[in-house]
Amino acid sequence: MSLRTLLSLGAGAVVVGVGMSMWPAQVMSVQATGVTAPVGRTSWGDPDLRGIWDFKTLTPLQRSAELADRAFLTDEEAAELERQLLENHDSDRRDGPAIQDINRGYNQFWHDRGTNLTGDRRTSLIVDPPNGRIPPLTPEAEAELRTPRRRPITERIVLGPPALGPEDIGLSERCMLGFSTGPPIVPSGNNNNLQLFQTPDHVVVLTEMIHVARVIPLDGRPHLSSGVRQWLGDSRGRWQGDTLVVDTTNFTEKASFSGALSGRGGGGETFHLVERFTRLDADTLLYEFTVEDQTWWTRAWTVALPMKRTDGPLFEYACHEGNYGMEGILRGARADERAAAEGVESAR
Repeated sequence: MSLRTLLSLGAGAVVVGVGMSMWPAQVMSVQATGVTAPVGRTSWGDPDLRGIWDFKTLTPLQRSAELADRAFLTDEEAAELERQLLENHDSDRRDGPAIQDINRGYNQFWHDRGTNLTGDRRTSLIVDPPNGRIPPLTPEAEAELRTPRRRPITERIVLGPPALGPEDIGLSERCMLGFSTGPPIVPSGNNNNLQLFQTPDHVVVLTEMIHVARVIPLDGRPHLSSGVRQWLGDSRGRWQGDTLVVDTTNFTEKASFSGALSGRGGGGETFHLVERFTRLDADTLLYEFTVEDQTWWTRAWTVALPMKRTDGPLFEYACHEGNYGMEGILRGARADERAAAEGVESAR
């Protein structure tokens, strides 16, 4: 059964599959009405995915505990939830110490989380497991989280001890990876855009946040040797009907999937990602991904994220241009150390 056929069946569809190829019964089209417009094609005959796509949404990655097993909201419930979320997002909070103000981005003006839930009023972007939540951690992962360790490379400096050097500062702080960069791609507080480029033998995914470009070959070449690890992993693409399927392995353990919300979150050699890009109509691209890491989660899990076409251009996200932020962080850490040392000396 093709993905497009499944989408047209709606929430009542039941699909049986094996492993990474299993599609949950609750995957639906953006408007829950199936495909309503023909999909354009490139001059060489592939589905045309090219363009700039906006993936911001108020729909959370995980379903809240209050909604339990409710996968969808009514129109009235969705409107009320949107109102509450927008009211909360629009508030210019100034409570708490200065560091909280900094971490909030000073005010909500800089954020662009969207104004609506997904068109089908889903209560989570996660569509499998059916409860809409990230699966439990394995005992191995729980033990790792309980083990005292130095600040993880993915955490912001404000969460750990003073930085000894640039290598102690998280990847997002260093503008290498983070937020909605992916892979996989999940909405963030702002800059939720990507641009797709195509040739007959390659697809390029350019994310606005951190301005990272991932070049994906479509020529059937094998993955890199297991000894080669990369920030974005090693991606290989193929067409499955009208869906572009991208299989990614060979992630470095220095990176982690922030959407996992815990620890290293599946980063490293055991992390396996399958993404699917399907053009539903002229203005809608369905992005789906399934992640698995048998050392970290008790099962694989799947996300369905609709993206809407938007006008360009896509501007460069000039993160830490000049690297002044890094210099300020390290100077501040050294100043804190001197102040602490002087305090100890004066106490003697």
